[in-house]
Amino acid sequence: MPNNRYPILNTYVNAISMDETITEVEKIIKAGKPTQHVVINALKVNLMNENSELQKIVNSCPLINADGASIVWAAKKLGVPLKERVAGIDLFENLVKLAAEKGYKIYLFGAKEEVVTKVKKIFGEKYPTIQIVGYRNGYFTEADEPEIVKNMHNSGADMMFVAFSSPKKEFWVNKYLNEMNIPFVMGVGGSFDVVAGVTNRAPKWMQDHGLEWFYRFIQEPRRLWNRYVVGNWKFVVYTYKVKREKKKAKA
Repeated sequence: MPNNRYPILNTYVNAISMDETITEVEKIIKAGKPTQHVVINALKVNLMNENSELQKIVNSCPLINADGASIVWAAKKLGVPLKERVAGIDLFENLVKLAAEKGYKIYLFGAKEEVVTKVKKIFGEKYPTIQIVGYRNGYFTEADEPEIVKNMHNSGADMMFVAFSSPKKEFWVNKYLNEMNIPFVMGVGGSFDVVAGVTNRAPKWMQDHGLEWFYRFIQEPRRLWNRYVVGNWKFVVYTYKVKREKKKAKA
């Protein structure tokens, strides 16, 4: 794993670029050891402050990327030499492209049946050589899980993308990581919905200016008020608190 891993807030981040991240993912696949990948943003940092088990899971992941503009902002405030934001959805799409080029097998897991089916179809049309060796929606009971995990294990996938929300995806992947025996497992949140056209991603200029959260918020303000308005305020307060503590420790 890359050695440029830095503590930030209640977690860590690998200060590497998109290209360097893809190189590391290929190393993980070649090593063949089941590895959980995570991206961090303001929401996940806030959740980790409330849930020590989630914090433990995230911090045990060998590769942690800065998904949110919030993490890039906090890194500047805290003196963490972060190279760039590596958005989860961009990494997901780049890895699907890589899989088609290099012959890696992928498994798609999560979202509604019609969404995951559409995502499989879209990738199949875009990349005729792609090998999607398994896919399943994200609606199931605990009793279904042994059969689901067995199917994943038998699929021979090199990469799996899990489209659940946090913290469900982190807990689920951590619980079954070794049983699935898939080298690289990445949580992708709502990325399947974006690929399938169910939800829209912010325009590029908003992404570049750290306003992707605002674009999502104005689409569903009532549902996302706590996550983005309250949550972002909590994150900012927490960042300044950590900054003050670091300053005191140095003094």
